[in-house]
Amino acid sequence: MDSSVSSELNFMLALAPALLMSAAALGAWRSREPVERLWRRFNALTFAALALALAGLVAQLALAPAGGAADTGMDGWLAANAFGAWVSLLVQLLGAAIGVYSSKHLRGEPRQPVYATALAAVLAAVHLLLLANHWIVLIAAWAAIGGAMHPLLCFYGDRPFALLAAHKKRVTDRAADLLLIAAAALAWSETGSGSFPVLWAHIAAGQASAALAWSGACLALAVIARTALMPVHGWLVQVMEAPTPVSALLHAGVVNLGGYVLVLFAPLLGVSPAARWLLVAFGLVSAMVAGLVLLTRVSQKVHLAWSTIAQMGFMLLECGLGLYLFAALHLLGHSLYKAHNFLNASSTVGECGRKLVTGEARNSGLSMALAVPVALAVVFAVRAALGGGAWPWWWSAVLALAWAPILWVPAAPQGRAAVPVRLAAALAMTVLLTLAAGLVDHAPLGVANDPLAPAGLVALAGMAAMYLGMAAFQLRPRAVTAIRRWVYAGFYMDEGYTHWVLRLWPVRWAGAGRAAAPAAWGLRGSAWGRSGS
Repeated sequence: MDSSVSSELNFMLALAPALLMSAAALGAWRSREPVERLWRRFNALTFAALALALAGLVAQLALAPAGGAADTGMDGWLAANAFGAWVSLLVQLLGAAIGVYSSKHLRGEPRQPVYATALAAVLAAVHLLLLANHWIVLIAAWAAIGGAMHPLLCFYGDRPFALLAAHKKRVTDRAADLLLIAAAALAWSETGSGSFPVLWAHIAAGQASAALAWSGACLALAVIARTALMPVHGWLVQVMEAPTPVSALLHAGVVNLGGYVLVLFAPLLGVSPAARWLLVAFGLVSAMVAGLVLLTRVSQKVHLAWSTIAQMGFMLLECGLGLYLFAALHLLGHSLYKAHNFLNASSTVGECGRKLVTGEARNSGLSMALAVPVALAVVFAVRAALGGGAWPWWWSAVLALAWAPILWVPAAPQGRAAVPVRLAAALAMTVLLTLAAGLVDHAPLGVANDPLAPAGLVALAGMAAMYLGMAAFQLRPRAVTAIRRWVYAGFYMDEGYTHWVLRLWPVRWAGAGRAAAPAAWGLRGSAWGRSGS
């Protein structure tokens, strides 16, 4: 097949999911048919888009050996790339699963056409962002995602915390939009074009400048805001008032897009040390604090929300360290893991009830002390077996600290015979995780690493402090009562941010003295406010 024809076919396959999801949004918006039929058509379109996303990934991988360059279309405004194809398939898989789940979960709820319209619009905008090859497309697509998410977050208009969370997210998104515009303006003024390939070529030619360094810093701050890192994280916890599938979409799909954007802009981050240090600082603090906070929470959905904040912090930390391959795999793995956990959240109620009855044994202090050296030995041994050059030594130590809690054992196990079995399983899991990390360098994602050693040492110190904090909470829970209160409250960062948001942009919601009414979607005759029955 001629290269131009194959390139055009590849681009059309990448564009097809966005077009199908746009059609699904338009169909649900104008629909006056029963909701059962609406959901059947919606799910049929999502599965068709899923098949085309898979075909697009296969085409992208098949074309990669021939050149690996992005396939462009729409006069260079859009482009397909290998990592974008992976994320597109993941997002559409989540969208199809969430659509099927929502059609059953929301049965009997009013305003289901609004929900289906907004869900399809979010998916369409995400696919558009994954194809962005120009600053204007990126900014518009990311803003469209936030606008389409708003009706989903406010699906229950009589819940004050849902409306407050949506308002805080809207304010944060507008700040992120301004930062993205500033980043685009600085890069555009330097290169004379808003096209990403022009920017990459400019950087590759060694023409870095202060303008590009500031552009990278603005981009990093915009991604920090979009991924709900501290201190702008509170809305991500409070959106638990939205329907469960909305939480799955947000935590497993939407907030992860910051990682994709950073991997895409790796060349710009490479000439902006300030941007990388911002990512390291915000990412490390968010991972450390959120990792401790989730130890104090018992609500399953809130626990998962804090877990997302910690994971986003760790992902942005990886990007700041220049470990883009790890960040890419982290994005894909976290999305699948978090979607499964949210959609399966109800099944944990029985497990929590069992623990309340039987109690949960504390972990042995000796196992906590030995876990780190054992994990270090495993990681360095596997690294040596893989050739010794898979990643920097300090990243081996960070991985060992991350794997170490797997090796903890209860102080008073129910049977001594269970301890060797548990340790063997934990060691096997540690080896498998390290092997999986070692295979990252061979993953066909179309990205490469660019390690930043000084930041790696800072990350290692932070992870060590986090491990010591986790051990202290386990071994001396009463001795750290005072700090536990601060940790439980997330060091009150969200309270300060909420106060600032409401002073900057005051708003009334359901809890302020009157019931909130859903805003009009737009044109008269749309699905807004109709039950669809």
